[in-house]
Amino acid sequence: MNQKPIFLDGKEKHISEVLKLNEELVHFLSPLDEISLKNLVDMSEMFKVVEVNGEVAAFLIAVREEKEYKSVNYLWFSKNYDRFLYIDRVVVSEKYQGMGIGKLIYNEVFSHAKNTGIDKITAEIDIKPENPVSLKFHKRFGFKEVGKQLVSDGKKEVSLQALEII
Repeated sequence: MNQKPIFLDGKEKHISEVLKLNEELVHFLSPLDEISLKNLVDMSEMFKVVEVNGEVAAFLIAVREEKEYKSVNYLWFSKNYDRFLYIDRVVVSEKYQGMGIGKLIYNEVFSHAKNTGIDKITAEIDIKPENPVSLKFHKRFGFKEVGKQLVSDGKKEVSLQALEII
């Protein structure tokens, strides 16, 4: 029996499934272990999961400005913007892609930003190697490139992007 996606606040019970999902798509992300994930969740503004048929199909972690987060991409946004909500990672399991879950997550992010007075949402997208699905997805929402940088010891290049919330 197929259920509709259910959007929930992430909890301790979701940690192991979130780690599995992160590993499934780690080539577009940075690796996480349980300790680093819990630290990231502790500093996050938003930790959300989407369940389908009782399993975690997707998750979101977003971080506000002025946190002690050492991500090179977060640090770039911190140097360039006073106030922002940084989408550290949105992961939708390959099994559940194409169901509108990414749009559901981003609409929740936009709603949260508007309700809390955040006027800028930031994210990075791999451009070398290219992540064309993510580039197209962010473009549809109106994200614009505001910078580029090399990461992972020069093995990757990312497009740093921002969206003004009106």
